[in-house]
Amino acid sequence: MAAILALSSLIEARQIWRGREAPARVGDQPTGWKALDAILPAGGWPDASLSEILLPVDGVGELQLVLPTLARLTKHKRSVVIVAPPYVPCVAGWRQHGVDMRRVEIVSAIEKEGLWTTEQCLRSGSCSAVLAWPHQADDRALRRLQVAADTGKALAFVFRDRRHLSNASPAALRLELEAMPCAQIWVRKCRGANVPSQPIPLTRYVH
Repeated sequence: MAAILALSSLIEARQIWRGREAPARVGDQPTGWKALDAILPAGGWPDASLSEILLPVDGVGELQLVLPTLARLTKHKRSVVIVAPPYVPCVAGWRQHGVDMRRVEIVSAIEKEGLWTTEQCLRSGSCSAVLAWPHQADDRALRRLQVAADTGKALAFVFRDRRHLSNASPAALRLELEAMPCAQIWVRKCRGANVPSQPIPLTRYVH
């Protein structure tokens, strides 16, 4: 019969490999929300890709979700373009969150020109991030934005009604924002990993 050895003696003799907890991954494009970064396969926003954020209605905190990213980008003198927002951004509030408004351009565009404008900004290579709120965007239009983001090496954020959740999307990341009963985010699609089964509370971001 084989001898029974105490596990502690084997460990002390370094005859058993002891795994260590992997450090939290820090991606190239952190969201600024620690809990969200922890579950995303890229450790943050998928770089040079389209991220689709689905909303119950405009103005429920969707900009709060991306403000840490905009602050980080503009701090490093990177340009950000906002295409036809439903509400004029509060300059004072954005500055309070660390966004350098000198690096932010707000572009007015009618609905039928919004997607074209967004695509051109992404493709230009001069924008680090482009935000848009397209109301009429089919799979083909979203795919063009994904290709443009990859071409221009930019972050593309599109904010859409959550009724589009049932439709397939070429976006690398799809998030659904809930405002009630509390602000939280559901990951509905994340390329390269399984979708988490629990929402993430949006309570506090990290600088």
